[in-house]
Amino acid sequence: MDITDETFARLMVDLYGSLPRQGPGSPESTRRAFAMLGALPALPGVLDIGCGTGAQTIELASLTQGHIIGLDVFDWALDTLASRIEEAGLIGRVHTIQQSMDEMEFSPESFDLIWSEGALYIMGFEHALKTCRSLLKPGAHLAASELSWFQDDPPSELRQFWAAGYPDIKTVEDNVRLIEDCGYEMLGHFHLPAEDWWNDYYTPMLSLLPSLRQRYAEEPDAMATLDENETEMEMHRKYSDYYGYEFFVCRRPSS
Repeated sequence: MDITDETFARLMVDLYGSLPRQGPGSPESTRRAFAMLGALPALPGVLDIGCGTGAQTIELASLTQGHIIGLDVFDWALDTLASRIEEAGLIGRVHTIQQSMDEMEFSPESFDLIWSEGALYIMGFEHALKTCRSLLKPGAHLAASELSWFQDDPPSELRQFWAAGYPDIKTVEDNVRLIEDCGYEMLGHFHLPAEDWWNDYYTPMLSLLPSLRQRYAEEPDAMATLDENETEMEMHRKYSDYYGYEFFVCRRPSS
């Protein structure tokens, strides 16, 4: 699909900007993953990679008294997060940085916790794991959700869909091995429940599609993007037993 930068930018704001979340997740799943971490420093340094408009960033601020950085490439997402930070009285403790996750400019071993919900695939999961490990202090933690196969034999229609959209998708077991091979200790993992896909993501997106189809009716590439999103929702409706997001919680060893 050859969509112009200008059209893509407008579409991202129109399609994702007003959603409660820019991907599957929920406060309950954020808290469940956080509970797997074990002991953290009293005031941990936290990096939320691909934070979007920051639903999980604000949730993390309620779970720890540490300093949190929300990193994203989209200014519209960070503007919304900045408003949420002000409304929650978190100015001075939660900050935003507009930066590509492929070009993060942090010193090695800077963080006690790196968090990322549904975003590390942008870097490639293996590359992201290695990058995050270098940014974690010895003994520090990584919590990230990653699209994964739940079964070894997904239907051909589903396999073909994700072969085009995310060819690097792996089974949960393969991702566990990858995490360990990248030098982490696995602390736990779990499937995101079905409601994490629908309540704050797919359902509000569905309500936007009719008006967006009218707005972009004369822009075929934008319409193709809307079609892809609708197809993705149909795939999940039909085949959610075969795939989904797995939340992985792990730790860089102390030595």
